[in-house]
Amino acid sequence: METNETTSRTPTFIREAVAEDLKTGRFNYVRTRLPPEPNGYLHIGHVKAFLIDYFTAKEFGGELYLRFDDTNPSKEGSEYVEAIQDDASWLGIEWAKVTFASDYFDLLYEWAMRLIKMGLAYVDDQTQEEMSASRGTLPKGTKWGDSESAIKPGVDSPWRNRPVEENLDLLERMKNGEFPEGSRVLRARIDMAHPNILLRDPVMYRIMNAHHHRTGNKWHIYPMYDWSHGQNDSMEGVTHSLCSNEYIIHRPLYEWFLEKLEAFPSRQIEFSRLNLTYAMMSKRKLRKLVENGIVTGWDDPRLTTLRGMRRRGVTPEAIINFITGMGETKNDSWVEMAQFDAIIRDDLNKRAQRRMAVLNPLKLIIDNYPEGQSEEMDAVNNPEDASAGMRKVPFSKVLYIEQDDFRETPPPKYFRMYPGNEVRLRYAYLVRCVNVVKDEAGNVIEVHCTYDPATRGGDAPDGRKVKSTIHWVSAQHALPAEVRLYEQLFSVERPDDGEDIESILNPNSLEVLQNCYVEPALGEARAGDKIQFERTGYFCIDPDSKPGHPVFNRTVTLKDSWTKIQGK
Repeated sequence: METNETTSRTPTFIREAVAEDLKTGRFNYVRTRLPPEPNGYLHIGHVKAFLIDYFTAKEFGGELYLRFDDTNPSKEGSEYVEAIQDDASWLGIEWAKVTFASDYFDLLYEWAMRLIKMGLAYVDDQTQEEMSASRGTLPKGTKWGDSESAIKPGVDSPWRNRPVEENLDLLERMKNGEFPEGSRVLRARIDMAHPNILLRDPVMYRIMNAHHHRTGNKWHIYPMYDWSHGQNDSMEGVTHSLCSNEYIIHRPLYEWFLEKLEAFPSRQIEFSRLNLTYAMMSKRKLRKLVENGIVTGWDDPRLTTLRGMRRRGVTPEAIINFITGMGETKNDSWVEMAQFDAIIRDDLNKRAQRRMAVLNPLKLIIDNYPEGQSEEMDAVNNPEDASAGMRKVPFSKVLYIEQDDFRETPPPKYFRMYPGNEVRLRYAYLVRCVNVVKDEAGNVIEVHCTYDPATRGGDAPDGRKVKSTIHWVSAQHALPAEVRLYEQLFSVERPDDGEDIESILNPNSLEVLQNCYVEPALGEARAGDKIQFERTGYFCIDPDSKPGHPVFNRTVTLKDSWTKIQGK
């Protein structure tokens, strides 16, 4: 199938590889798979892999399987299975079927026995520490897969030459739960001198006496990822196993198993992983944040889990545009969070309804406005979308404005409200500050002004101009609201580095404002609705909202204030 490179959302080198496989007849169809582990919620790092799998299959008229790698029952559960399906569906990903690694446990066990019979697998009684020592350790400054000269050969296990029948018997007894955890494993018999330590007789099965969320207590051995995922790909007829760069050194083992078993030859292709500044990608550490109460849950808006981003008001379109628009290389690199925020802003600018909200209210009284009178002003719902139409905003004698929009003694180049200055009230009139009222502590609690009735919704008839327009809400009509202002959860760019999580938390990651006021049109908003508070930022309605008391989460500011705070 020919593709249009200008509209493709598949990385170029993957598209070219798949096209070549179809051209040469290596495969006559395309099938990819999403392989999540059901032990946590999806985060932004998973999204890149999911989208590459999805768009590759879609672009070549193929199909996608959603296959859960449920091989570690001690950390897995149906809660995560359901959440992952929901989040992937929210992104717009479609799949041909949902499968589980556990669907293939019986067949995988048969394939393991085949390798034993071929002399290519054996049961090892060594402890984990003894196996690690015999495989060899990496010299400082080297990594798995380095050249042969960098890594010393390993040492054969004393059980490496066990007879086939003994291995088969022991494996069966392991499966039936006759041995304690950690006492035995099944290993592939490959090459203990191989420069890639992963091929030094890797473990295929370990004993785990744990209840599985789908198979119950049937199994007392569970496959390692390197043993299960390649064989599962083959069993499902997956043509292209697309994964991130950390699996490059696993590819020889992936191919070794399939070659020795003479199974369907699924092909593994790697791409660079997504590294996003200020985002934690470690599921183990994310779980720690949740379990220790540092965040309110997996859907805390400060997290870059899909649940968290959804609750914060980020749209699936913004996430997809971010992932597919960053370009693709084979080398891992870091992407600034500010770049993601900019794409979120651009997306919300086109879709978010405009509303006025006052987060830190200061009372503004128009002295010459008729007592008891109110009127409605015409306001634009979205200047980027003419089809969004107009709305009516009530106006009255007493308003609320932002405290920052008034200064009794203005600093240089301050053009908003101060004694004697005239400003425009958005969609309404020109007003001039004439007086203030203070409390006993000397704080300004009321600002008094006069308005020019001839300036409703337009310029003054005499042509005078003002340098500032401020927003407002009518005190008589406004709804009280709670507003949650979110910033980055972490104060360092790479929060996955190190283990002391609490020392890298941003103390200002959440500010809750209780005494806010919003225009009455927001009384009809529903959870998830996207709003731009004019001159303030983009917000969405939180599920915690109740009738008469909406709760708003800040999705992103109107401008990139965070990097300025960080001194960038």
